[in-house]
Amino acid sequence: MSEPVGAMAKQGRLLARPGREAGSWAPGVSPLGLGAGRDGLLMLPEAAADLPPLLVLLHGAGGHAEGMLRMFGTQARRAGVALLVPESRGSTWDVILGGFGPDVAFLDAALRRTFTACAVDPGRVAIGGFSDGASYALSLGMGNGDLFRYILAFSPGFAMPPGKAGAPSIYISHGKADDVLPIDRCSRRLVPRLRDAGYDLRYEEFEGGHFVPDHCIATALAPLASGGRAEH
Repeated sequence: MSEPVGAMAKQGRLLARPGREAGSWAPGVSPLGLGAGRDGLLMLPEAAADLPPLLVLLHGAGGHAEGMLRMFGTQARRAGVALLVPESRGSTWDVILGGFGPDVAFLDAALRRTFTACAVDPGRVAIGGFSDGASYALSLGMGNGDLFRYILAFSPGFAMPPGKAGAPSIYISHGKADDVLPIDRCSRRLVPRLRDAGYDLRYEEFEGGHFVPDHCIATALAPLASGGRAEH
């Protein structure tokens, strides 16, 4: 389906909100069924006593949902975290191509579908991503911090929030030898600005290039799974 692009989407604002009452999709991985060609996946963990946390997970440029699920799925299942993995309408996310709009509208539709399918903990909704997806997660997360309590950014290039809402906790990791988004002109510039802006932020540098180490995924998921705050 093609979601109309309204004024709020063009402003980078998401309207979908979780509710306590919802239907239930079976645990496992299901397509969203919202887009032809480029769509997305929803992974629900096994049933638990508590409402699960939800992580919206965004791929890098030219990426797809299956690749992100391969990267994060095993650890998310172990942590009991539901994953919503949408795919961008174009080759990467809209703000990187010129401005908020189609991807925000699609993500809003995907969130509505998710919140209808499964009740999640409204205090543990997160957005995260890798590379271009990390930049987009920071941008949307800071602009929609009244929805997202956590932002997980793996090797981001920048943040271009449409505004500031709420005070999400932020986790950032970056490889010291990254030759795609070099750390000196990306995270090492970005992190001090975010800290100066008052965000609760944990930052990790690792030996290596443009990828996400397993230990960084585990560290990022831990406070989301436990309901804690990121450590400095």
